[in-house]
Amino acid sequence: MKLVLATLALSLTAAPAMAATGPFFSLRNTDFIVLLAFLLFVGVLLYFRVPREVGKLLDKRADGIRAELDEARGLREEAQSLLASYERKQKDVQTQADRIVSNAREEANRSAEQAKVDIAKSIQRRLTAAEEQIQSAQDKAVKEVRDQAVAVAVAAARQVIAEQMTAQRADKMIDESIQTVGAKLH
Repeated sequence: MKLVLATLALSLTAAPAMAATGPFFSLRNTDFIVLLAFLLFVGVLLYFRVPREVGKLLDKRADGIRAELDEARGLREEAQSLLASYERKQKDVQTQADRIVSNAREEANRSAEQAKVDIAKSIQRRLTAAEEQIQSAQDKAVKEVRDQAVAVAVAAARQVIAEQMTAQRADKMIDESIQTVGAKLH
């Protein structure tokens, strides 16, 4: 309260009409008044512990960024393991499809002597079903691999952006933000 009253008294006595050149330590000298106002402003900032609060906010933001980076790394690892899993599934499906086709051909060869016409139709039906199953499995595997590739690409992009952020660049961005805030407050 005393600080506010002192500020009010100084501002009333240092009106622009009274400001004039003269001795430096005079309430009629504008340079001296500006110096007093600046010191009072710095004192108010220190009294309300503004630098400490700004530091706390910056530390909190840095912790948040670290957490996001850790989460991105985890997501990338998870995407890579899923991609490997889908690739194994695709190989298994291909092996199974090859086995199905091989079995159908062997069976057709054994039965060819008994009834060539019936076997030809049977082979055709089985090959069509096997090819449809292979095509369906391949389409599904390709779609899953594409989805995982997109997820891995997004995670990789996050990591690249995070790796490009250096301490100097972060400091520069903080300084620019402080200047912008200072400019907008005045």
